[in-house]
Amino acid sequence: MPTSTVLIWIISAISIALVISRPFRVPEFVWAAGGAVVLLVFRLLTPSEGLAGVAKGLDVYLFLTGMMMLAETARAEKLFDWLAAHATRLSKGSAQRLFLLIYLVGVGVTTFLSNDATAVVLTPAVASAVRAAKVKNPLPYLFICAFIANAASFVLPISNPANLVIYGAHLPPLLAWLPRYLLPSAVAIGATYFLLRYTQQAELGRAIAADVELPALGRGGRVALAGIGATAVALLVASARGLALGLPTALTGTLTAAIVLASARKGPLGLAKGISWSVLPLVAGLFVLVEALTKTGVTRWLAAVLTAEAEHAAAKTTWASGVGVALLCNGMNNLPAGLIAGDVLQTARVSETLKSAVLIGVDLGPNLSVTGSLATILWLVALRRENIAVSAWQFLKLGALVMTVPLLLAIGSLFVLPR
Repeated sequence: MPTSTVLIWIISAISIALVISRPFRVPEFVWAAGGAVVLLVFRLLTPSEGLAGVAKGLDVYLFLTGMMMLAETARAEKLFDWLAAHATRLSKGSAQRLFLLIYLVGVGVTTFLSNDATAVVLTPAVASAVRAAKVKNPLPYLFICAFIANAASFVLPISNPANLVIYGAHLPPLLAWLPRYLLPSAVAIGATYFLLRYTQQAELGRAIAADVELPALGRGGRVALAGIGATAVALLVASARGLALGLPTALTGTLTAAIVLASARKGPLGLAKGISWSVLPLVAGLFVLVEALTKTGVTRWLAAVLTAEAEHAAAKTTWASGVGVALLCNGMNNLPAGLIAGDVLQTARVSETLKSAVLIGVDLGPNLSVTGSLATILWLVALRRENIAVSAWQFLKLGALVMTVPLLLAIGSLFVLPR
């Protein structure tokens, strides 16, 4: 094996490990971008290859920018406080009812706006809701935002940008997607709910406030709400027409923020300060690392192995691929894992059932760890803004159950579907 290949693997592995462990509380983007820079400095990647890797993430950058602008605009205009008050009123003092209500909202947001939107948009709303309800421990409700963001992320093609990465230019149309993924999605969503409810039942037995004051929603809040709705419609239309999702999201997010700022006669600086821009270099760094790994020929080798194994033992290879990629996502994050898996699947000769198992692994597998998916990292960023801490071990103990059972059930349901 060439020395350059060995160095690429070592640098990439160390960089991803540092992103996951976040030592000394140094932000994740420093380690991802730093690894990309090291690859360039040691000439393991040429500048043009590095730029090509960064360019591959353009749609993701646009998508995240639009969602973060929507979320920050809504937060600044107190839309989340307004929604939280209504959710608390509807719960009528029942913690279980509030838990179910938040879960159902999470399913809807993930399905029609994507799992990243659930992390960015729903998490601050839930934090406001539990404050309004005077909940002593907000984590059972906030865990919903993290777990449903991944569990419901294959209901529709737009529910997770990773879906587009897996299929590339061969994304199934909506009418072909639904028969293939509706049952596995329902299984994953249902199992995740009951497991979360079971593990958090002690906290859900406590009383919560029922009578909370309903704040008035100003013009800016109404515009933000309309912007979120318009974004959902734009994403559905773009998906139906096979278009990229980033530009529509960026346009609706920017337009919503501009209208709100203009009507309130505010400058954009305050809004810009509230957005977690560090997510963008994090994603860019991961794309460059994947570009380097692809250069080593790992995707061609994996495609050949997968094709050979699938021909001899189709069912066994399907299970191994789905579970294997799920675990891989927690070792290196589902964004680079999904990029590699997508390249492999587009080269290998495998069944649609195996492709579906891999997609489920990429989407649902990250529920094991706090850095398994970009959505979970965004969820952690949102929690830090609310001064709420969740340790990696705390999440792992819960994820070991809440990820494993739904994953196995969802993959198993693929074999019930007609071939």
